[in-house]
Amino acid sequence: MVESEPAEASVVFGDRLELARSFTQALGAQGEERGLIGPLEPPRLWTRHVLNSAVTAPLFPAGARAGDIGSGAGLPGLVLAIARPDVQWVLIEPMERRVAWLHEQKDALGLDNVEIVRGRGEEWTQGRVLDAVTARAVSALRTLIPVTAPLVRPGGELILLKGANAENEIGAAEKAIRKFKLADVRVETVGEGVISEPTRVIRATVR
Repeated sequence: MVESEPAEASVVFGDRLELARSFTQALGAQGEERGLIGPLEPPRLWTRHVLNSAVTAPLFPAGARAGDIGSGAGLPGLVLAIARPDVQWVLIEPMERRVAWLHEQKDALGLDNVEIVRGRGEEWTQGRVLDAVTARAVSALRTLIPVTAPLVRPGGELILLKGANAENEIGAAEKAIRKFKLADVRVETVGEGVISEPTRVIRATVR
């Protein structure tokens, strides 16, 4: 049983709600069978996954080119592409079946602001060209920094969705933070007063 659409979805997505609804319905119907989400996720798909991703959308600058490392089912990449049509999104995902899903949803939703790259973040060859990079539920910060920071232009930003342990992850990543010359590394909470489970984000400027 897929979670019923919460009232706050209309606040978060505005006039893009119908696209978010279509994506969530498709993921709820096909996600477990196709190995995109686990069996416990459909009853909390909106709250824990879609809205959790979407509330970070205002953090990305207008006109930016942003990457999503390990996009998987499109969380947060496809959700952010729905919420922010003024941002160009590069979804980077190594697994063929997940890449197929991303292409299907891009086409079904008519998302012309999405580029899909099959591969790992470590295999990126275009250099430091992205204005921002995000990731959700990929790995600990200390191992995520070496994968994400090399894709971001000087002055760009890491915007990484994290859980309750975010502050501790920063402490454990001090060596990587120094090595990759990250500045203003901090935890922010977004979506307070908007959704029932606000999202923790680690933000950092890449120098």
